[in-house]
Amino acid sequence: MKRFFLLITAVVMTAGIASAQDINEATTNYNSGATELQMGNNEAALTYFQTALQMGEALGEPAADLVANCKNAICSVTLSMAKDLYNAKDFAGAIEAFNKAKEVAEGYGNAEVAAEAEELVKNSQMNMYNTAGTAAKRSKDYAGAIENFTKVLEMDPTNGAAAFNLGDSYYRLKKFAEAETYLLQAKENGQEKAANPRLASISLMKAKASLKAKNYQEALDNANASLGYDSTSAAYETAGDALKGLGKDAEAIANYEQALPEAKPKAVNQLKYKIAAAAQAMGDKAKAIEYYNMILGDPNFAEFAKYQIAELSK
Repeated sequence: MKRFFLLITAVVMTAGIASAQDINEATTNYNSGATELQMGNNEAALTYFQTALQMGEALGEPAADLVANCKNAICSVTLSMAKDLYNAKDFAGAIEAFNKAKEVAEGYGNAEVAAEAEELVKNSQMNMYNTAGTAAKRSKDYAGAIENFTKVLEMDPTNGAAAFNLGDSYYRLKKFAEAETYLLQAKENGQEKAANPRLASISLMKAKASLKAKNYQEALDNANASLGYDSTSAAYETAGDALKGLGKDAEAIANYEQALPEAKPKAVNQLKYKIAAAAQAMGDKAKAIEYYNMILGDPNFAEFAKYQIAELSK
C-alpha cells in the first residue's frame, strides 16, 4: 500500500490549486481504505475506496492516477471478500461474490482479477457439489450423491475422488456396470488404492456368475481380472474352480493353495477338500492323501475323506 500512497501524493503536487483540496480529500479516503485493508477490515476499506473513486472521477484528468489505484484496490478487495466466504466454506455465497468480483474487474479493465474470479467460481461450484455429494452419501442417499458427484466430474474429469465417490455410490445401489466405469476413471486419476477393492469385487461377481453358467474360460478371465485389482482368497478359489472346470487340475491346485493362507476359517477345509479331489483326479495320490488327512477332523468331510484315503492306499 505504501507504493500507492507515493503515487497519490504525486497527484496532489501536480494538481491545480482549485482542485487540490478535493484531491486531498479523495486521497484521504483512499489512504483510510488502505489502512482498513491492512487491518483486515475489507468492507470498510471497500467503502473508502469507492468514495475515493467517485471523488476522483469527478475531478477528471488531475486525479487519473488516483482513479486507477482506486479501481485496482476495489477489484482486489472485492476478490478478497469473496475468498473469505470460500474459506468459510460458504460456497453458495462465494459463487455469488466471485461473480460480482469478476463483473467489477471486467468493468474496471482488470483482466487478472477477472480471470482469477472466474476460476474460483468454478472451484466454488465444485466444492459446493462435492460437499453436498459427501453429505448425501454419508446419509445413504446414493441417488443424491450421484447427482452431485456427476456435476463435479463434468466440471473436472480428472477429479479422482469424485469419480471414486460416484462409482462407489453406484456400487452401493448394485448398478455395477456404471460403478465399474467410474471406478476405472478413479483408478486412472490417483484413486487406485480406494478403487481396486471395489473393482476386484465387481470382477469376482462376474466370475462367479460365469462359473454358475459353466462358462469356465470367462469365469477364469474375470477371476484373473479380480486378482489383478486385489489378490483375495475368494478370487483365487474362483480361479481354481474355473480351471478345474477346464480340466486343468494342476493349475487349479496352485490357485487353491494360494487361496488357503487368507481363507476364512469356514472355507479352509473346503479348499483342502478341493485340492485333494483335484490331486486325485490328476493321479497324484500322495498329495490327495495328504489333504484328505487334513480334513479328517471335520464332520462334513470325515467319512468321505476316510473312504478316499482307503481307496488311494490300496
